[in-house]
Amino acid sequence: MKNSSIGSQIIHVHGLTILANLLISTSFTVGHTIAYAFEPGVLMLIRFAMAALIMGIFVQLKYGISWPGWHGLFRYTIVGLMPVGFFWCQFESLRYTSALNTSTLFTTVPAISAVIAALFIGERLGWHRLLALAIGMIGALWVVFRGDPDRFISFDLNYGDVLFLIGCLCFGTYGVLVKNLHRGEPTAIMTFWVLVVATVSFLFIAAKDLGSTNWAGADISVYGWLFYLALVTTVISFFLFQYATRDIGPIRVQAYSYFMPGLVILTEWIIGYGFPTAMTLPGIALVLITSYFIQSGTTQTKA
Repeated sequence: MKNSSIGSQIIHVHGLTILANLLISTSFTVGHTIAYAFEPGVLMLIRFAMAALIMGIFVQLKYGISWPGWHGLFRYTIVGLMPVGFFWCQFESLRYTSALNTSTLFTTVPAISAVIAALFIGERLGWHRLLALAIGMIGALWVVFRGDPDRFISFDLNYGDVLFLIGCLCFGTYGVLVKNLHRGEPTAIMTFWVLVVATVSFLFIAAKDLGSTNWAGADISVYGWLFYLALVTTVISFFLFQYATRDIGPIRVQAYSYFMPGLVILTEWIIGYGFPTAMTLPGIALVLITSYFIQSGTTQTKA
């Protein structure tokens, strides 16, 4: 009976992880839509300030906000700097590359997490799942290079692609840090302080552009989309990712990012962007199938 209860809980956690990826997949298309409205730092400052406010209200009502202490603030700062790097790279890169490219490159995160987790927290995957990670990355690069073997062999990435890969390194590290630096506090409290750290960081990043930003010139839809990003793809997805990471580990959580290209394609098709070229479909199929092999079996951690 106990094993059945544990199994149901694990299924529940996997379901929440899929939901989080579904939510965050929309950020690529939305981000591409509003990437030119303001400087990336300004966009992220608005997004995270909104998110911190929303999460702060929830935490105050449920737990009460209290000073975490300098040690706690240090932990949250280390964790919080990783999404700062990721989201700045995401919005800056979307000026130079497509939403599909960035969402596909996002599938490199599981491999990055696997390497970092193996080095720092002793989390191990079997050889077949390591092979699946490699195949998934090949599929991801196939999509980025539009199914062109010549571009694939020459590794022809544009500036936006390279920049987003740096962001993926930050996000891969983020999942491992959440697992390693969580000290038993409610997920909502950790999420709130991570959002506060990110907001303060983006305030420094955006400081030079705040005075020259044409706040009134932006379409009202830009602010609407920023609120959507703050609530849905920041507050809710951060909460779900951090909750799931505690239970099933960073590698298996990040492995669901292999669904991201398919989810972005679905999103763009719904809003009328159409489908990508047929040559990219084999790569998309590879990254989707890979997720099954990553999730199968049990991830082991050193004692």
